[in-house]
Amino acid sequence: MKRNSRLSLALHTLSHMAGDPDRVRTSADIAGHAGTNPVVVRRVLGKLREAGLLSSEKGHAGGWRLAKPARGITLADVYLALDERLVSGSDSAPAPSLCSVETGLQTRVAEVLEDIEESLVQRLRETSITDVHPRSTILTF
Repeated sequence: MKRNSRLSLALHTLSHMAGDPDRVRTSADIAGHAGTNPVVVRRVLGKLREAGLLSSEKGHAGGWRLAKPARGITLADVYLALDERLVSGSDSAPAPSLCSVETGLQTRVAEVLEDIEESLVQRLRETSITDVHPRSTILTF
């Protein structure tokens, strides 16, 4: 699944959960609503559980629920839990080059992209799941 699809699935699911935070949702219910496979849901939501955003319970009455209030979960929390990078950049040093212009260009572009990524995360920190939750909509999944 593409990274932006994982992020969309996570944000969509958390927004629904914000509408009824005490309700436990199964992977199958979430997958049916999102039009994907329960295995995909478990992989994505498992990362959110590892980050302390969701909890899960096994068994007949098990499922997923918010591990903390939705107002305490920012879009950055979700983005970082999924190890997302919307701004494409290299995590490694530029390949050695005999051309000083190419080396300088690669280094500077990497710095600019890193600055953009940091700005993006900072902006995402300013918005919680409750800020994007459509309060007037009845959420059923």
